[in-house]
Amino acid sequence: MIDARDKTIVPGFIDAHSHPAWGGSVEVSSLNLDLRSLAEIKARIRDKAARTPPGQWIVGSKYDDTKVREGRRLTREDLDEAAPEHPVRVMHRGGHTSWYNSRAFALAGITAATPDPAGGRFQRRDGALDGFVAGRANEAFARLMPPGPGREELQRGIKVISTMMTAAGLTSVTDAECSPDYLTAYQDALHAGEMLFRVYAMPQGYAPVYQHVRDAGLYTGLGDDRLKIGAAKWVADGSAQERTMRMSTPFADKPGDYGILYMEQDAIDAAVEDAHRHRFQIGIHANGDVTIDMVLKAYERAQRLFPRPDPRFRIEHCSLVNEDLLRRIKAIGAIPTPFYTYVHYHGNNWAAYGEEKMRSMFAHRSFLDHGIPVAPASDYIPGPFEPLMALQSMVTRKDYEGRTWGANQRITLDEALRICTMGGAYASFEEDLKGSITAGKLADFVVLDKDPHDVDAEAIETIAVVRTVVGGETVHSLG
Repeated sequence: MIDARDKTIVPGFIDAHSHPAWGGSVEVSSLNLDLRSLAEIKARIRDKAARTPPGQWIVGSKYDDTKVREGRRLTREDLDEAAPEHPVRVMHRGGHTSWYNSRAFALAGITAATPDPAGGRFQRRDGALDGFVAGRANEAFARLMPPGPGREELQRGIKVISTMMTAAGLTSVTDAECSPDYLTAYQDALHAGEMLFRVYAMPQGYAPVYQHVRDAGLYTGLGDDRLKIGAAKWVADGSAQERTMRMSTPFADKPGDYGILYMEQDAIDAAVEDAHRHRFQIGIHANGDVTIDMVLKAYERAQRLFPRPDPRFRIEHCSLVNEDLLRRIKAIGAIPTPFYTYVHYHGNNWAAYGEEKMRSMFAHRSFLDHGIPVAPASDYIPGPFEPLMALQSMVTRKDYEGRTWGANQRITLDEALRICTMGGAYASFEEDLKGSITAGKLADFVVLDKDPHDVDAEAIETIAVVRTVVGGETVHSLG
């Protein structure tokens, strides 16, 4: 029995697209560069270099080029200055782009004359390598990278990240890109009593983990209400936050740049057909309108050739839409997972798209108006996972500086609450199990210090999470 006194109780929040295992591994093993100036970033790299034998890699994470005071991106020269005797990689928090220094390029054999690979880009400036590398061009460095965290570190990362996310009110998460090591870490943490949330784990479709699960005759739904195999996942284009998603029209600030496509139509068709015929739910990362169209073509083809009842195809992110795409998403019964904290947190990115595009991006209002079920998605690490920030972002469409982006896509607070609860449950076929406070469902709920209806919409994210309960057990309490 829990006496909430005069507090507000809501169903446990669900994040239907995030990367908790990656986030946890970064928390316990990576150089955190979520800093607000290039000077601070270089100082932290310089300090790490002083404690690292020359020649060994320095790898930093969570850098956000729009959050630094200097108003410019890192460069190869910045990293050369900070660590001249070490190869350096700095990963953008979005996960699709990185910056490297001269030693790293030399080790990889990359010069200014190296052609861009399909689905990738080596940025050049005045005829020389800039340091910025996008998309699949990062694969040129993969064989050189030091090994990632081990099994014990990854398990510790799950403990850390589940503590962080449940403290924000999240009771269930979907890990949208699970490697074998991540799946093992979830199971290890669960058995040790250290995994506080529920996990719907999407195996990487382009990696052996999907093939092994498929070849064993297993598919979406295997597991229990704590850890379950989810949709097979592929990535078809670039990033909204990092300004590399593939669009039919160029970026407002780069007239010749339409973004990057990672998969061609035949590859998407083949992946979808294989997973669909093996009874997997499917989720494909598709940000730009060009890519969403390609994914829908593959879904339409698979369902036409091999019809299945209620496949619940997912379109991960589904950032830039139009009327034709909305009509087809509704017709095929697909579930979009648009970013729910991006408008608020990443406001400095949106001028690159322009107001016209922003009226059709992260289109919660349009999805609801077309009768399309919408799933809640932070994409953490790329976006903050806090569901109260998400509610504020979807309701106000204002960023942290008060600028409005795509006001026509505002939704009501009750609509946002439903997306963050029942919308998340529906995306994992669990709407009869969780997503509402209903007799017979799992006892997952959150106690808030204030009712979001009673505060100014621009202050929703300041509401404290007093208690988080998963399966009737308190996993977070302010005391």
